Amino acid sequence: MSELTFDGSVVIVTGAGHGVGRAHALEFARRGAKVVVNDLGGNTDGTGGSEGAAADVVAEIKASGGEAVANFQSVATPEGGESITQTALDAFGRVDAVISNAGILRDRTFAKLTVEDLDAVLDVHLRGSFFVCAPAFRWMKDNGGGRIVITSSASGLFGNFGQSNYAAAKLGAVGLMRVMALEGARNGINVNAIAPMANTRLTGAGEPEAADDVKSPARVTPLVVALAHPTCEITGETFLAGYGIFSRVWVALGPGWAPGDDVVSAEDIADHWDAIRDASSSVEVPNAMATTDWLQERLAAK
Repeated sequence: MSELTFDGSVVIVTGAGHGVGRAHALEFARRGAKVVVNDLGGNTDGTGGSEGAAADVVAEIKASGGEAVANFQSVATPEGGESITQTALDAFGRVDAVISNAGILRDRTFAKLTVEDLDAVLDVHLRGSFFVCAPAFRWMKDNGGGRIVITSSASGLFGNFGQSNYAAAKLGAVGLMRVMALEGARNGINVNAIAPMANTRLTGAGEPEAADDVKSPARVTPLVVALAHPTCEITGETFLAGYGIFSRVWVALGPGWAPGDDVVSAEDIADHWDAIRDASSSVEVPNAMATTDWLQERLAAK
């Protein structure tokens, strides 16, 4: 197919000073987008701040002939989120796509997790996705639509030892995405989520220098670019990307055990675990209300 260009489009990328976000920002700029490069410039645990990271990416884009502007605000506050969209409007007059990517880590086993470490991670990953996307969503709703890509994680989708705070935030972001997609559909706003797999500063593995390294953050970016393009009609879906692999991930509903009108005891449940847990003919459910329809259909079939 023809090249996916973004000439005249304005793309916001949060957490764009390093790693996956930086790779996104550079590629969007290469394809003609005007980019808002947001990064607080803090440490991986969310403390501190510096304008250097975002400024360096903006300078790199401009040196290559592109257009970009920096925003140094934290995504973890309503004011920070508002300022990011306002930066795009002030500099370029519109918002066509938002890539919500900013993140921190405060890994602890569940027994040692503090409220402070829980809140810090929720503030950036879950509330931050809301704070960043809400003002852009409202602008898109009134101005012909747009594209939003929210960054989730394999930790949120599947769980990971020592990351209960991070996993909760990242799976919450998928729930946020699903509702945004449902509500944005009538206004031309497509919303999807990705779970990137790459070596970055945040993972502590060290970012590969070569873009063609299979573990490079740049190997995630093609999926994000495709989802953010105005020709992409996909919405409400989640994708795993990295290490040279792209795969869709979804929540499925198994056929279950349906005793009908019979009164069921806990002992009956224990006797039918195999049927209840059967995933041999699972189906994807588009929304919560469809689950009610499915349940009623299963009941009527008995």
